[in-house]
Amino acid sequence: MDSYSSWLNSFLVRFRLSANLFLSQFEPLALLLAPLLTLFIARLLHSLLSVIHEKGLKATVLALFMSSIKLVPGVQSYIDAEKQKVVDKLQSGSKSKREHWRTELPTTGLGVGVIEEMKDVKSNDADWKGKCSGTVYIGGSESEGHFSLINEASSMFAHTNPLHLDVFQSVARFEAEVVAMTADLLGSKEKASGGQVCGNMTSGGTESILLAVKTSRDYMKAKKGITRPEMIIAESAHSAYDKAAQYFNIKLRRVPVNKEFKADVKSIRKQINRKTILIVGSAPGYPHGIIDPIEELGKLADSYGICLHVDLCLGGFVLPFARKLGYPIPPFDFTVRGVTSISADVHKYGLAPKGTSVVLYRNHDIRKHQFVAVTEWSGGLYVSPTIAGSRPGGVIAGAWAAMMSLGQQGYLENTRKIMEVSKMIQKGIKEIPELFIIGNPDMTIVAFGSAVLDIFEVNDIMSGKGWHLNALQRPNSIHICVTLQHVPVVDAFLQDLREAVQTVKENPGPISGGLAPIYGAAGKMPDRGMVQDLLVNYMDGTC
Repeated sequence: MDSYSSWLNSFLVRFRLSANLFLSQFEPLALLLAPLLTLFIARLLHSLLSVIHEKGLKATVLALFMSSIKLVPGVQSYIDAEKQKVVDKLQSGSKSKREHWRTELPTTGLGVGVIEEMKDVKSNDADWKGKCSGTVYIGGSESEGHFSLINEASSMFAHTNPLHLDVFQSVARFEAEVVAMTADLLGSKEKASGGQVCGNMTSGGTESILLAVKTSRDYMKAKKGITRPEMIIAESAHSAYDKAAQYFNIKLRRVPVNKEFKADVKSIRKQINRKTILIVGSAPGYPHGIIDPIEELGKLADSYGICLHVDLCLGGFVLPFARKLGYPIPPFDFTVRGVTSISADVHKYGLAPKGTSVVLYRNHDIRKHQFVAVTEWSGGLYVSPTIAGSRPGGVIAGAWAAMMSLGQQGYLENTRKIMEVSKMIQKGIKEIPELFIIGNPDMTIVAFGSAVLDIFEVNDIMSGKGWHLNALQRPNSIHICVTLQHVPVVDAFLQDLREAVQTVKENPGPISGGLAPIYGAAGKMPDRGMVQDLLVNYMDGTC
């Protein structure tokens, strides 16, 4: 033992002398800075690898290249000037329309005469009757039928605010019943749901999604201690998840869809890590009307102990009834183990007034993380269930009236009509050889593109005929979201579409105005940050 200690001491002395002799060649300042420089380089490499892991090698290299190019004198100013040209082109129509908009209160109020002015302004709106993708889901004219019913119900409670539960008890009841009836449609009374499904009404699908994401974040923090949360979505998932990621400081991982344009479960599994709080499935996805594999996503979420949100904003008031009508609808609701939250818009196929959606949770333990409670405010104790404090009780009453007036038979009949029209449109598109349908639509959204024509030129010609469709990308395509407004005009739509395709076929090439040049340019821009700047600048000058 003594010989070993002696050898060790001798070795340490020799090592110390050798180290001091070697380091004596360097300046003391260099010895001081070397570890700091090494740490800086390591941190830089770590950041670079993180960006590559998040965005991919190609996107990272491209971003670095574009950043370098912009450092060249004159390049940044040239890019800014070109971007402004595009923004000016986008805003050219709206700027002229804003020239005569009011910028201050009238000196003398218009009184009841304001109604006539409103009618005059309204007359300039686009003719949306039967011509818009989605947008207006109620059938018929706005002056009769279901429109009149929900308008009367909403106006009856226009003065109410569910923030004051003790005053407006009627609206509190309406909200609770809308939530309960929606939950019933989505499996709340099935044994597999657990029997504790609960939720709240919100202002729309985006707020429902924001709340579900915020709630999942706080629930997983309490459950697993996750403080740097991440969520995983398919690239077909709604842009509201991007908004939620920015609002709530959550890292967003986006994965491609599979060949069927559904969320790729294998790709999502690869992205799950110890920071993952939430994965998302859509039923259906907004771009192509295709239902993600919710059962597989449920098993995945359950096995990892993370949350799964199902976006039923479009499908909530169609899929339950389509299944009853015999359509092959895969599982999508709280009967799927692993589903922790669902969003469903009542103001879409629920035919309620605009500004009504529902967010639901599997149980109260999850939902309580949605609420905000404040105990130290001098204004008193405060607790709020949703993002908004004050809320319009009128639209809640209108939603209740819509659901109660239609009932299950009303929704079944509406679903039958729009599903039949959707199938007619799919059949009609398949008969146009220049077009192809994206995937296999499950519901009432039909997306289509072309391998031989510029589909955005087709869209602009359709716009000229009065149709308002939605332009998509990856792949370039357009879609129509079928509503009751389309039931009487489906033949006219297909005829106009055939004519539009023929026009582009006979006169190919760029056209001025419309969305074709904009989407075409955006699709060719490798620098997506530049596309983002264009959108932000456009919005800044529009609102």
